[in-house]
Amino acid sequence: MGVARGIWEPSLPCTPPPAQVGPDAADPFCPQAEATMEQCASVEREVDKVLQKFLTYGQHCEQSLEELLHYVGQLRAELANAALQGTPLSATLSLVMSQCCRKIKDTVQKLASDHKDIHSSVSRVGKAIDRNFDSEICGVVSDAVWDSREKQQQILQMAIVEHLYQQGMLSVAEELCQESTLNVDLDFKQPFLELNRILEALHEQDLGPALEWAISHRQRLLELNSSLEFKLHRLHFIRLLASGPEKQLEALSYARHFQPFARLHQREIQVMMGSLVYLRLGLEKSPYCHLLDNSHWAEICETFTRDACSLLGLSVESPLSVSFASGCVALPVLMNIKAVIEQRQCTGVWSHKDELPIEIELGMKCWYHSVFACPILRQQTSDSNPPIKLICGHVISRDALNKLINGGKLKCPYCPMEQNPADGKRIIF
Repeated sequence: MGVARGIWEPSLPCTPPPAQVGPDAADPFCPQAEATMEQCASVEREVDKVLQKFLTYGQHCEQSLEELLHYVGQLRAELANAALQGTPLSATLSLVMSQCCRKIKDTVQKLASDHKDIHSSVSRVGKAIDRNFDSEICGVVSDAVWDSREKQQQILQMAIVEHLYQQGMLSVAEELCQESTLNVDLDFKQPFLELNRILEALHEQDLGPALEWAISHRQRLLELNSSLEFKLHRLHFIRLLASGPEKQLEALSYARHFQPFARLHQREIQVMMGSLVYLRLGLEKSPYCHLLDNSHWAEICETFTRDACSLLGLSVESPLSVSFASGCVALPVLMNIKAVIEQRQCTGVWSHKDELPIEIELGMKCWYHSVFACPILRQQTSDSNPPIKLICGHVISRDALNKLINGGKLKCPYCPMEQNPADGKRIIF
């Protein structure tokens, strides 16, 4: 049994360690996700065709009815004029009336025929959906993975609330908590409130709250090898440079904040100091014009989000969004496996809550913990079958160790060293 690499497990609310999540990580989507997007695009193309036909039909219908009304209006005026003169109905008017009735009938039949064509186009959308998507996906995961339906609902609601808090949609999250009677502790909400407050200030190009936060958490940021505080000071220095020569003395005074970072960021500090030479001439036309690029603000927002989430024990991406992305990759594979299991009548293959019948690659971005596969049994280790380090340094699983014991002795399968099985030590990655 292969466990899916990443976070695709039935226990949705599990928050992945943030240290391994970041904007530089690899894309989690693999060819299965691309195929899913192609299926969505195929359905969207059919919908676009229907919308275009509706638009064309509406324009044609309006134009045809206007022409018909104009034609009938002219005929009515002629008949009214003949009635006022007291002349009998002429053969010409009788012919015109017959032609008018025929034209009305032909127009109505043509509009009805075109309307039927739209019905066929609408039905093709339904067929495209049936062809590209399986309408019944609930059966992919057994109900046994959830303790109860109430527990399932609570887990999903909590995941949605956390996602809303993380996206800064605080009022929506509060409304959902009230309507679902979900109790969320203030300690849970506080980190999200603080992060969103600082991010909003950064989007307004206000560095004050972020600098205050970085200085108050300086020691812990240094333990993470974070350059957040330096980048904030650098951006403030660049803002002073952008204000022109009148801010030169203030910029020189502010440069003292770079002293603690001189060893790690010497080159960047030298560049900023060199830009002072061109301050009176204008940085926009100098070799240092890149310092004024607005991309620095987007970069500081990403850096702050990543480092702050890592420091506060939060994930950069919400568990809901990561689970959704992983599900887009895993679901098509699981649907195929479910069909094979039902066809071969081997329902016992998939019976564990925390295990999938096959291994599903979700990409490096979804790797949140190390895994070890036994080189002897070719199985991934678990809590019940942990990795064991032998005296010689080679690592195998406990099940493999038990199988290799002969006469109370163990001979390493990779080197000739004989040893006591009891000397093996469990490894925790």
